[in-house]
Formats: sequence, structure tokens, C-alpha cells
Amino acid sequence: MDFTPTEEQAAARDLAGEIFGDLSTPERLAAAGTGSDTELWKALCAAGLPGAVEDVGLLGLVLLLEEQGRVTAQVPFAASCVYGLLAVAAHGTQEQRGRLLPGLRDGTEVATGAFPARGGVVASGEGAQADASPGELTGELTGALTGRLTGTVPWVPWLRDATEVLVAVRDPAPLGGHSLWRVRVADAETEPVELTAPWAAGRLVLDGTPGERIGGKGAYDDVLASARTAFAGLQAGVCAGSLARAVAHTNEREQFGRPLAAKQGVQLRAADAHMDTEAIRVTAYEAAWRRDAGLPFGTHALTAAWWASEGGKRVVHAGQHLHGGMGADLDHPVHRHFLWGRQLDAYLGGGSEVLEEMGDLIARSAQEETA
Repeated sequence: MDFTPTEEQAAARDLAGEIFGDLSTPERLAAAGTGSDTELWKALCAAGLPGAVEDVGLLGLVLLLEEQGRVTAQVPFAASCVYGLLAVAAHGTQEQRGRLLPGLRDGTEVATGAFPARGGVVASGEGAQADASPGELTGELTGALTGRLTGTVPWVPWLRDATEVLVAVRDPAPLGGHSLWRVRVADAETEPVELTAPWAAGRLVLDGTPGERIGGKGAYDDVLASARTAFAGLQAGVCAGSLARAVAHTNEREQFGRPLAAKQGVQLRAADAHMDTEAIRVTAYEAAWRRDAGLPFGTHALTAAWWASEGGKRVVHAGQHLHGGMGADLDHPVHRHFLWGRQLDAYLGGGSEVLEEMGDLIARSAQEETA
């Protein structure tokens, strides 16, 4: 495997870093409150970065999200790209790609994903039965299936910015598993929800809401693994930004005539945070590279999610701790990294849940190999 960015990936990453660095300043973030920075989103779209994700792949998206995470830029970049652009490009029909991708590329349409961890959403009507036997739901999708969805998802990231949401729906028995349905946000009921991090989230209520099926067998697993990988990349950037601020602070702050960075305890805490950050980054790179290469990457995405959850939590706590009392200041930039790191930990499911799912996946794979 080779994680060296291509020329196109490196150019997109550098452009993203420049735009995020110039526009996502602490002053603008404070002004945005719990909303998103619409001017920053317009700048990213004008530069063609959402549309570029089709060309640079999931690994390229991870590189872009690292740049976003470094400055905790409040835009729905990860959600719209992974739940919208990449999902439709990989699993939509030709008609769906022609109809949906242009708006997702130029940013006039913004997508997010509703993947409830417990309970869930159910579909009824034409799409749920596929006008045939239930087994046909596992086949390749040859046309747009329609149906109506019912259920509630307590919180969906960036829902207040989204125009459409990709919903994970429980398939009817005896199939089990999940399928993916696209819903227009305007057709659903939404309520603002405040999270740990200011992600413009919302509660999604579906009550016979019309939707269309996206993808066939394997679409749910691919999009879920891609999302885990993408948000792990975002966490790598959040951690890198937190650590960079801590390093700068401890080099500038003096105690008894010496910089805090000269103390061994500070150095060890920063070194541990650096190793955790690199572990998040390299596991996210590996999962993304495998997906782009057409290789199985489900367990690799779970590995990246575990590191992003467990390691990410340690890093943002270290970043706050190394700032001393300043780190507890709600208005200090490093505190924003702390909030994002904790929110990403929750969004990825927490380390214990991720490990449990990984164990189940490995066990199922072993059983299939011996069957």
C-alpha cells in the first residue's frame, strides 16, 4: 500500500488548507455560534472542492477533512461528501447520478446521514416490497424505488444545513440488515438539537415521509464504513490542531524562568498525544486507500473509528490539560477542539461499541470461511 498523495490529492489538500486557514478564524467561529459558516461553504464550493472528491476518492476526502479538523471549521463538508456525493456516485443508478450529483458537486444541495444506532426507521409501500418477492431487495438496483418512511432519529449531524438526508432503514424480515433511502429534508419534520460540538444538528422525524432507495446489496455497509473512515480523518485533524496549539502554548508559557515545554512531564504527555494522532491518521489512510483500491475495508474502517474514538479522546483531553486553566476557558480555541473531539467520539460510537462490532464482524467472517 502507498499513502503518498497523488498530485491531484495534494493540490486539493493544499487548496483546502489555504481556504480553511484563511476563513475559519477564531473570530468567525465565535460569530457563527451553533450555526455554520455559510461564506466559508460558498468559498469551498466556488473552489470546486466538494466536486473534486469524486476524483480524489475517499483518501483524498480524508486529507481534506484533516485540514478542516485542524481549525474546526463549521461546514457540513464531511457529511455532504460521504453521505451525498460518494454514496450516490458509488450506488446510485445512472438516472440518480445524473439528477443528484450536479447539485452535490456545486454545493447547492447538502446531504447528511441518519444512521440510528438503536431502534431505527422502517419503510413501507412500493419500495419496501420492490413489487416482487422480498429477496429482490438484495439484488442490484435497476431503477429508482420509492416508498414511505416512518421513524425518528434523535440527532443527525448538520441536519439544519442539509437539503437531503440519507437514511438507514431496517429491511423487512426475513432479510434483516439495512438499506439506504434518500429523503428531502423539506418533506420531513425536523427540530434543532444542541450537541457537545456546534454542528447545526437536528432531530429527524419521519411519518410516512416519501423517499427513494439508493443502492442495492452492500450499499449500507460501504457507506457506513466510508463515513467512519471520513470522520476518523476529521478527528485526526482535530487532534493535530489541538496538539499544535498545546505545543505552541507550552513553548511560549514560562514557569520559574523556563518554558513549560522543557519539563519532562509535559514532553511525555505531548509525545503520547502525537502517537495517538498518528495512529488515527494512518488507520484512516489505510481504510480509505483500501476502499479506493476496491479492497474489503470494513474491519479497517472500524479500526480507524476505534482509534479516532479512544485515541482522539485522549488527545483533546491532553491538549486542554497542557493549556492549564486557559484550556477550561469556553472561548479559547483549544476548548473548541476538546468539544469536537468528544462529539466525534460519541458519533463514532465509542471505543467499546466499536470493538464489539469489530469482534462480531471478524467472527462472522471466520464462520463464512469455514462454512
